[in-house]
Amino acid sequence: METVKYVIKYKLSDERRFDFAQLENGTEEEARQALKKIHGDSEVFTDIKVSKAL
Repeated sequence: METVKYVIKYKLSDERRFDFAQLENGTEEEARQALKKIHGDSEVFTDIKVSKAL
């Protein structure tokens, strides 16, 4: 399956952040899994928004 580059905007410890990830569908759950790979399972992510990168 083909992946597309997405930007994931989120809050981590009340700090607004963003990361890029290759996702298949761009769903919030898929983004959450990508963030766990980047930051680890112990972090809590809120206000997750996913959009295609330009």
